[in-house]
Amino acid sequence: MSNTETKSITVQALINATLDKVWNNWIMTEHITKWSFASLDWHCPIAENNFVVGGEFHYTMAAKDGSFSFDFWGTYNKIENEKLIDITLGDGRKMLVEFKNSDDKTIVTETFEAEKVNPVEMQQMGWQAILDNFKKHTEA
Repeated sequence: MSNTETKSITVQALINATLDKVWNNWIMTEHITKWSFASLDWHCPIAENNFVVGGEFHYTMAAKDGSFSFDFWGTYNKIENEKLIDITLGDGRKMLVEFKNSDDKTIVTETFEAEKVNPVEMQQMGWQAILDNFKKHTEA
């Protein structure tokens, strides 16, 4: 792989909840703050979501001890209700989130371009951890 090629990473979860509940928990800020973090020593104290094509989301990702925080953000390129969300992240990487109904359960698949700072395996583990938090929150 040359330095110009971008690696794609995919994470997925089968969620024991209806598609409409999964979709709403994904896009509504009162839910986003309850699941959008990778480990228990982090949280998402603020989530803003202008959920329209051309709109942006901004999630404050922060260590609970106050030592570090950052703005995770992106712009919506395409939205198909309860099917897919196409996003360009703040650093220019592409991300696609797909939602599929499967016998009263929902499969959520995220595919995104890896960034070049952290190892791919670390990125995949972190994004899977966030998706697992989403699953736990939605099934609760």
